[in-house]
Amino acid sequence: MTSKSSAQSGNLTAPADALTTHPVRLLVNGTHHTVELDLRTTLLDALREHLHVTGPKKGCDHGQCGACTVLVNGRRIYSCLTLAVMHEPDEVTSIEGLGAPGALHPLQTAFIEHDGFQCGYCTPGQICSAVGMLAEARAGFPSHATAAVASPDIELTDAEIRERMSGNICRCAAYPNIVAAIRDAAKGA
Repeated sequence: MTSKSSAQSGNLTAPADALTTHPVRLLVNGTHHTVELDLRTTLLDALREHLHVTGPKKGCDHGQCGACTVLVNGRRIYSCLTLAVMHEPDEVTSIEGLGAPGALHPLQTAFIEHDGFQCGYCTPGQICSAVGMLAEARAGFPSHATAAVASPDIELTDAEIRERMSGNICRCAAYPNIVAAIRDAAKGA
């Protein structure tokens, strides 16, 4: 007795309900949006393709490069690794929400002053990650480079900054300038 699976018989259609969209409410850069999305849509694709927020970049699409980093409720995340529907109650901030041309965020200013970018592809993710990283350091979150993990005051040495920013890759290797920009912004905070 031989039975053929759906794939073997040529029936490759998905169930009708698998392709439906649903309204998803997102708060992005201080603005409320309702978007019709397939529930499998990543936050990155919702931002870029549906809301036209193009600061977060699709680099690796596997959470390895950090180009898609955004802030969710002040914490940095890779937007390619999370579903948009999971962030309905959250406040999502991309590089576009950090500053404006006339009033840049201190990290944006520091990146310009220290030439912390070359091609600029990773820069939005680098800056969003740095904003989140500085908040983590102020809150006393230790890293693998933290000498005294019990200390509430973490010294942001170059090694500490490099360790904390290791999830963001710069293909142009502007790391010394990125570290200098973050160090100076941290001093001014």
